[in-house]
Amino acid sequence: MTDLIIRRAHEEDLSAIVAMFADDQKGGHGDTTDPEAYEDYLRAFHMIDASANEQLFVAELDGEVVGTFQLLYTRTLTSRGSLAMIIEAVQTRSDMRSRGIGGRMIDYAVQEARRHDCQLAQLTSNAVRTDAHRFYERQGFARSHAGFKMKLK
Repeated sequence: MTDLIIRRAHEEDLSAIVAMFADDQKGGHGDTTDPEAYEDYLRAFHMIDASANEQLFVAELDGEVVGTFQLLYTRTLTSRGSLAMIIEAVQTRSDMRSRGIGGRMIDYAVQEARRHDCQLAQLTSNAVRTDAHRFYERQGFARSHAGFKMKLK
């Protein structure tokens, strides 16, 4: 896996990223490769790309996008005003799982958190993703909080 490249996502990567999300049977996010939905993804991509506090990355192998993740930086008054990183939307292409790509993406994210002097790197994972939970624990993450969500649409 020495040829794996982790880099900022480009607009040209968007179709491959969306295809990974649409292929996710457990996510339940309603992602789709329907061409009518593409403008929604494109609009979101441009907003993320323009944000000073968000970054979208891809993992590329042999010229193909095989994984993605998003980093968000947030500062709160807790912990004396520290900076925290939220790792979101971690996805490895289904035919490329169990090859170390996810581990490399998480390692990269944690290195970025340290580079930005974050006190904390955190993520959430859907409760049904028990394999992912074991993966995150192997990467050094600990279950520490209960998460709650409220769907608004």
